[in-house]
Amino acid sequence: MIRAVFFDVDFTLIYPGPVFQGEGYRYFCAKHGIENCDPRTFQAAVASASALLDESEDHAYDAQFFIRYIRHIIERMGGAGTAIDTCAAEIYREWAACHHFSLYEDVLPALRTLRARGFLLGLISNTHRSLESFQSHFELDDLVSAAVSSSEHGYNKPHPSIFRTALRLLAVAPEEAVMVGDSYRHDIEGARTIGMRGVLLRRSARGPLGVDELGEVGSHGVPVISTLSELPALL
Repeated sequence: MIRAVFFDVDFTLIYPGPVFQGEGYRYFCAKHGIENCDPRTFQAAVASASALLDESEDHAYDAQFFIRYIRHIIERMGGAGTAIDTCAAEIYREWAACHHFSLYEDVLPALRTLRARGFLLGLISNTHRSLESFQSHFELDDLVSAAVSSSEHGYNKPHPSIFRTALRLLAVAPEEAVMVGDSYRHDIEGARTIGMRGVLLRRSARGPLGVDELGEVGSHGVPVISTLSELPALL
């Protein structure tokens, strides 16, 4: 029997505003005197940088790792110069500010329905954002019972310890919990490694599943949903 549902945060519950899109990156670059940062290349730059997210072998949280990720995006957008690291560090800091983000419309109805049905709800996020501030900013305090961020815990998903820590906070066994997130590698595979179930959220804005993801999802029978409104019926 499922007793607890854990959620990823970024691109599962919230999405970034324009400050973290192409024009926003150009603004940050101009602020630091970095020219030739072309916002039209932003999506391709992000796609190129995505491979860096799986580089860490021990999955230890490292702020410099995320700054290098942002630096890669800036460079692929055409930015160059000695100020790139300073610019990337500022973008990294701003990512922690909740006012730059919006809650997806399906989040509150889904979480309220799950809580009304007696499920315990938790958050597991690869972030340096304060999850207490996140819950307060988006008025989720009465819905979420536990939260673990990788910066405070010390390890990123899919490291098993971050999932085990979240389970302990809600006093539930792995087989009694489900992890919901938009990344198969970090959210679903990480949870399944310790015996939790997984539900992959693939919002249309994130694009179709890749070949590797599609194969993993199919071989392991992982449910795929396109909106959190599908989750209560699935559970």
